[in-house]
Amino acid sequence: MVMLLEWWSGTDCTLYTDPESYHKYGKENAIVILNHNFEIDFLCGWNFCERFGVLGSSKVLAKKELSYMPIIGWMWYFLEIVFCKRKWEEDRKTVMQKLLNLRDYPENFWFLIHCEGTRFTEQKHQISMQVAEAKGLPKLKYHLLPRTKGFAVTVQCLRNVVSAVYDSTLNFRNNENPTLLGVLNGKKYHADLYVRQARFYQKHPWCRHSGRIPLEEVPEDEQECSNWLHKLYQEKDAFQEEYYRTGTYPAVPIVPPRRPWTLLNWLFWALLLLYPLFKLLINMINSGSSLTLASFAFVIVMASVGVRWMIGVTEINKGSTYGNNDNKQKQK
Repeated sequence: MVMLLEWWSGTDCTLYTDPESYHKYGKENAIVILNHNFEIDFLCGWNFCERFGVLGSSKVLAKKELSYMPIIGWMWYFLEIVFCKRKWEEDRKTVMQKLLNLRDYPENFWFLIHCEGTRFTEQKHQISMQVAEAKGLPKLKYHLLPRTKGFAVTVQCLRNVVSAVYDSTLNFRNNENPTLLGVLNGKKYHADLYVRQARFYQKHPWCRHSGRIPLEEVPEDEQECSNWLHKLYQEKDAFQEEYYRTGTYPAVPIVPPRRPWTLLNWLFWALLLLYPLFKLLINMINSGSSLTLASFAFVIVMASVGVRWMIGVTEINKGSTYGNNDNKQKQK
């Protein structure tokens, strides 16, 4: 999937960050907080991992339904992706166990988390801000309220193992609204990813952090950690305001070098698997059997339907029913 983004669609990814922090990326364990506004934001997060050599060891907190996706979901299961049902009473024990297993992980890893829990839409934003008003929390203009319990447990389980939090904000130039289908069709996008840095801190004194945020600065107490995360998202709103006003981020633009490994990996498996499939197709055509050809056509149609279904999982309008009556009381 990263190969499709980087090599097929040719999407450009520019990183805006503090040069002093840049040399540490990929060389330490980190929790990466991403905003959740676009259908391919997860893919851009993986691209960020790939550029710094931690794609194979990257982990995410994902909804349980994704584990049932053919091939991709099974692969994520064996890669120790942390799945949750988004029902905290059921998820807490499972999520904690999976996170504690990462404490002995043999390589540097990044744990990617979308604290909003679902992608931004205007309808979800209105419901989220109603929750904020009911709870006496500051309202956000460009984000949903973060769900703090998952983040607090992540920090609790990975403390003394993870070195820092990377607060990352993703946008696309020219008000583009990228889709996975667009990537598959070879459409090129330009992503700007901001990991907050010192200049913004100097320009806006209310912003508490510069560059990478050492994990020891995140409170241990669950309620204090919740307040910390809400404050973080108020600051992320300011980053969005800055981007929408100027079209850029107040940081040094860096384009991390593109590595060939995703392309080479795809070419290897394509040559290994497509040749026998192509040979099988030729043999079927030569057989002249109507039943055989009809069966093959049926398999192709079902595969196409399956791919379209998997793409549908990423579409914003197919996201979670954020704000249902049951969830409103649980939203944090």
